[in-house]
Amino acid sequence: MDWDKLRIFHMVAEAGSFTHAGEVLKLSQSAVSRHISALEESLGVTLFHRHARGLLLTEAGELLHNGSRDIFSRLSMIEGQLTDSKDQTNGALKITVAEFIGSSWLATHLSAFRAKHDDIHLSLLLEDRVLNLGMREADAAIRLYRPEQQDLIQRQLATVHFVICAHKNYLKEHGTPATLAQLKDHVLIGYPDNVVVPYQNTGWLFDSADVDPAENEHVILINSVSGIYSAVSAGAGIAVLPKYMVSRNPDLQVILPDAHPDPVDMYFVYPEERRHSKRISLFRDFLLERVALTDF
Repeated sequence: MDWDKLRIFHMVAEAGSFTHAGEVLKLSQSAVSRHISALEESLGVTLFHRHARGLLLTEAGELLHNGSRDIFSRLSMIEGQLTDSKDQTNGALKITVAEFIGSSWLATHLSAFRAKHDDIHLSLLLEDRVLNLGMREADAAIRLYRPEQQDLIQRQLATVHFVICAHKNYLKEHGTPATLAQLKDHVLIGYPDNVVVPYQNTGWLFDSADVDPAENEHVILINSVSGIYSAVSAGAGIAVLPKYMVSRNPDLQVILPDAHPDPVDMYFVYPEERRHSKRISLFRDFLLERVALTDF
């Protein structure tokens, strides 16, 4: 069996689409599709059912995927152990983190990290999409939920709280709502449906105000917490934002302080086989130092 085609098959099976797999593999969608067709032809079986909404593994595809998952998981573990066995700090460290946490919080602390560990070549992947640590899409992750996988080591870093807020100029012009019901009379900014979200319950504001964003012409939809923050800071409307982002901007005002969505726990996560990685442990300890300086 062609090793490269097996690797491509495994990524497609994990991703569920040629397009997503191609992004990870840095191949075009058509190239990925050709490799899969060639593998199916060489094996004499169909591996995927192709339909408008994506790909489904056939029975033969499931069998091959189970085998490829074991192979690549084992190889990833060995690769990590070989790297970590050197017990050295110099080298690359790739961290995946929710876009708004990475840009509005973690990025502001990178100079302090570099001052302590300039031999670590840090890469931040600002992704609301959950990357596969087992497939080495990243070495470790900062996630806004508690992972359920048994093969991941997790350390809670902080609890992120949220508030309803608006720019003072917006409230001066449009008035300050005194109840959740009065939010219906205002421009509300939040996440659209059917997009990748950084944490659960991003639609809390719409639900609490009994507003259907699909039918309300005053709603602004943005699939980015950082984008929502920029819109609110420009006086566009009312939104739910992380408290730490709001507190650093004196022009933003918290409204309805007793009404807010549930807080979200933030975790540092990495594979069990990387438990001896010096770079990961140094970054974990750095994160614990820095979260202590932030009022989340």
